[in-house]
Amino acid sequence: HDQIGNRGTVTEAANFNPDADAQNLREAMKGAGTNEATIIDILACRTNAQRQRIKVAYKQTVGKDLADDLSSELSGNFRSVVLGLLMPAPVYDAYELRTAMKGAGTEEACLIDILASRSNGEINTINEVYKKGNRVTIISIHLVSMFAGRDESDKVDEAQAVKDAKEIYEAGEARWGTDEVKFLTVLCVRNEKHLLRVFEEYQKISGRDIEESIKREMSGCLEDVFLAIVKCVRSKPMFFAERLYKSMKGLGTTDSVLIRIMVARAEIDMLDIKAQFQKMYGKSLYSFIKGDTSGDYRKILLMLCGGE
Repeated sequence: HDQIGNRGTVTEAANFNPDADAQNLREAMKGAGTNEATIIDILACRTNAQRQRIKVAYKQTVGKDLADDLSSELSGNFRSVVLGLLMPAPVYDAYELRTAMKGAGTEEACLIDILASRSNGEINTINEVYKKGNRVTIISIHLVSMFAGRDESDKVDEAQAVKDAKEIYEAGEARWGTDEVKFLTVLCVRNEKHLLRVFEEYQKISGRDIEESIKREMSGCLEDVFLAIVKCVRSKPMFFAERLYKSMKGLGTTDSVLIRIMVARAEIDMLDIKAQFQKMYGKSLYSFIKGDTSGDYRKILLMLCGGE
């Protein structure tokens, strides 16, 4: 249910002509100055599949790589969005993971966004792309392999759900020393419907919400990972709405988070994310982005956001 959904703001362009698009992009970059408006109008209004065809057409007609040309013409956050839009989804995810792990402090937020919200098939594809691309760190492979083993049926095993809830509760009561692995295994391996049932049972046994327990008992990166998984199981659009809100509220904008979510979710569930955002924060995502960004970067994000 996570492939290109029909809940995106970006949908297939009608009368799509990759050759004409390629030509127009070439024109936009020729000569002095770049016509950013053309780049935005084309790339933000085509699906990922259509952009892949534009890349092929560009290579055939211009003889050069579209991403390379754009990369040398553009800069800053605007460039990051454009280059993100040109990558097939698993390649973009793998690229983001690699960038996150190259940093001194791993940008855990990125690992979490991606691993907690993608399906097995997606994670396996990311993993393939990723392994081709670079040396792989142990933690990431451990996480990736756990997530990639998720059961994707929608069967709920009642007895198992009760047992899982008990084990999580006991692991928690035992003060999260040794038993994070138990917890991680349940969260990463069980299907979403089953997990919702486990969360209900947990509430019965412990008298409190599982999120609340995680916050009380854990800290740091592990707390973030577990909370993200629980939130994604409950509602991905809600999870992403909250991530977007936190990336923009207060001082400064965490552009990496904002860009990643806008690019990755534009044709999957951006409509649901916007609705959740409005409901949770009483303001539109559009108005938030508009107030927090500027220039062509703002224009392209607003296109991906798809209006008020």
